[in-house]
Amino acid sequence: MLPNLPHRIVIVTDAWSPQVNGVVTTLKTTVATLKNMGRMVLVVEPGLFKTFPCPSYPEIRLAWFPYAKMNKLLSEFRLDAIHIATEGPLGHSARKWCLENGVPFTTAYHTQFPEYFSARLPIPAAWSYAYLRRFHSTASRTMVATQSMQNQLEAKGFSNIVRWSRGVDTKLFRPVGKDFLVLPKPIWLYVGRVAVEKNIESFLSLNLPGTKVVVGDGPALATLTAKYPLVKFAGYQFGEALVEYVASADVFVFPSKTDTFGLVLLEAMACGVPVAAYPVTGPIDVVEQGISGMLHDDLEQAAKLALKLNPDDCRKYALKYSWENATIQFLSNLQPVSAVQMHHQHVTNQ
Repeated sequence: MLPNLPHRIVIVTDAWSPQVNGVVTTLKTTVATLKNMGRMVLVVEPGLFKTFPCPSYPEIRLAWFPYAKMNKLLSEFRLDAIHIATEGPLGHSARKWCLENGVPFTTAYHTQFPEYFSARLPIPAAWSYAYLRRFHSTASRTMVATQSMQNQLEAKGFSNIVRWSRGVDTKLFRPVGKDFLVLPKPIWLYVGRVAVEKNIESFLSLNLPGTKVVVGDGPALATLTAKYPLVKFAGYQFGEALVEYVASADVFVFPSKTDTFGLVLLEAMACGVPVAAYPVTGPIDVVEQGISGMLHDDLEQAAKLALKLNPDDCRKYALKYSWENATIQFLSNLQPVSAVQMHHQHVTNQ
């Protein structure tokens, strides 16, 4: 299967377990799917290195001076292709190794860091974009999840942008009934990081009947729990427990304006739950307006309109997204390392 595409693949990522987010879910599922396709995959992630807590995000661990070990790992694996998934310390270290050894690589733009940083720190988005543009400029290709994200980056001077869509596990995420949460109906659900850049208060402050439920954790949890005592905060949930929460909801409300895709949107739809969101990058590409969700600049109006949608239509829409198709797309986007480059790399590291 897919004989002409790379076989021995390195994926370098600063985002990995125990982090819980869409990037980690995407990468772990892609790795598992690649292995099911017979590929050999080396994941270079923070757990292989000495780490320190990320400022303001202590649950995120960053690698400390990783280059020596990175050099050893990449030199010994005899890779056919390398993909740098994130722009953190490991991403920079792998990029440096590739440039020094004449090895082509691909990157991905998973997170709108300029908008994240602007929400938390007095850093102009233009500065962050200049930094990220330089990071990705040396990649053979930079993968993005949606057409609107591609358009946005190309407008900001990024080049060699290609598409890498996402999938959803429709065997796990499925309708399982509405009886799990015994709360006043309708139930409005948010799943994700509880953090300022997710714009979560735009959801919590809505005037909606029934009950708001938040599944997830993050730096703003304590503050928001105290500020919104009528909201049910359930913390992190995984596997079947997460499915029970999602499937019990009547509408999935997604207030973020900074996501590049929003994997949780597909997971909600697969459970037969319509989505309410702003018409921004991510939702605008994932939600079929009036079928699987409602997009509106007034999030309250979007939520109330989404409540009227057919759950069966949401499920049917989600079934179009398979991880196998997304992973074949990823594999096809990789830049194979030529025999000449491999020889140069081997000689360099003798």
